[in-house]
Amino acid sequence: MSDSGLQAATTRMRDRGIDESAIRVFGHYYRELEAGTTGTIPEASIEPLGSTPALSDLTATEAERATALSHTVVIKLNGGLGTSMGLSGPKTALEVRDGLTFLDIIVRQVLALRRAHGVDLPLVLMDSFRTREESLGALAAYDELPVGDLPLDFLQNAEPKLTADGLDPVDWPDDPTLEWCPPGHGDIYVALASSGLLDALRSKGFRYAFLSNSDNLGATCEPEIPAWMAREGIPYVAEVCPRTINDRKGGHLARRRADGRIVLRDSAMVVPGEEHFFADNERHRVFHANNLWVDLDVLDAVLTARDGVLGLPIIVNRKTVDPSRKDSTKVIQIESAMGAAIETFEGSQALLVPRSRFRPVKTTNELLLLRSDLFDIDAAYDIVPTGSGPEPLVDLDGHYTLIDDFDTRFPRGVPSLAAATSFRVTGDVTFGADVVCAGDVVVSAAEDGAAFVEDGARLTGTATV
Repeated sequence: MSDSGLQAATTRMRDRGIDESAIRVFGHYYRELEAGTTGTIPEASIEPLGSTPALSDLTATEAERATALSHTVVIKLNGGLGTSMGLSGPKTALEVRDGLTFLDIIVRQVLALRRAHGVDLPLVLMDSFRTREESLGALAAYDELPVGDLPLDFLQNAEPKLTADGLDPVDWPDDPTLEWCPPGHGDIYVALASSGLLDALRSKGFRYAFLSNSDNLGATCEPEIPAWMAREGIPYVAEVCPRTINDRKGGHLARRRADGRIVLRDSAMVVPGEEHFFADNERHRVFHANNLWVDLDVLDAVLTARDGVLGLPIIVNRKTVDPSRKDSTKVIQIESAMGAAIETFEGSQALLVPRSRFRPVKTTNELLLLRSDLFDIDAAYDIVPTGSGPEPLVDLDGHYTLIDDFDTRFPRGVPSLAAATSFRVTGDVTFGADVVCAGDVVVSAAEDGAAFVEDGARLTGTATV
């Protein structure tokens, strides 16, 4: 570890055309990594978040909501490829239901809000170089989407992966693209500024940005929140949801004992041996939904004061240079989380929101739920439940992990889950049309070969086919 490693890394970044502000941020984290900073948050240094305001308690007039929305921009993180589901392009190009992709639904949600409130609400994607072309091609189908001369996207930055043993930029001639990685979604603030979009938005009177993951279709732009921020002078809001047993691995907010600031603790920031504290839902009762609201004027002022370096807590992500090859060179990816910015802004708030605002699709289990009769799409293109009961547990085995395999085994639609409390499938099972599940359902293939569930079958209990 020496200056030579940092010099080599920053030279590569300049050669690639990375903005100097992003290079300064990388240098900041490199020095922290070199000094042994782990980015962990010990349980003894924090206390539970405590009570928070709730979205259901906020009140604003229609005029206040419309005014706030007219000064708001929607920014979606759209850099993911969905490789864990077997996708090679942007994850948001995947069909969710009713012939609509993630991007189709997101665009139509924004257009519906414009019509409902009579405002020009911009939608902007933070793309990666791998998702940009296809995503912009999809947006081109919506002639009415652009707002003035504002761009429809900006690019996240890139940084070199570092060798774990020497902190030098890694070389991988087999596929040089694997020598690079995104700096985590905490890069959004730097990329927003370095792209010129932050200045462009502020010059046109936009004050608030709603930031969320593009695979979370529950993350709609709720005008009550920027109206609250405007009324109370709040610079930053993080949405949180009640924690369940399924959220034990999700990041949570807490208060730092040293100064009372709200901080984000993700799973990568847990001190080894303290995982039981992190997973304690009685102690840490809410989780971080990664739906964020930021006052752009305050963001600009803080970035200016800090020379573009917000100083978000470092996340040290240890991997191999080729994720598909565990024998490839061990590397470190320096990352940060955009939600960690909550500790940066004086007066930040957490806001308790309903679970309906957190509906990500990370696996085919969650995709099956969204494609089922448990949900529908309303006139505003919001994903809405068709019933009032809890969602059933869905557990599909490895035959269904990749989207092509999933679609092959549900060629005529997924089963009805309206009466199901759980749905588990083991083995190579293909389902016919109009299958209905009731109660706790376990479906297994009788042998190693393929099996088939007939059209119109009603499944209850354990079934071997």
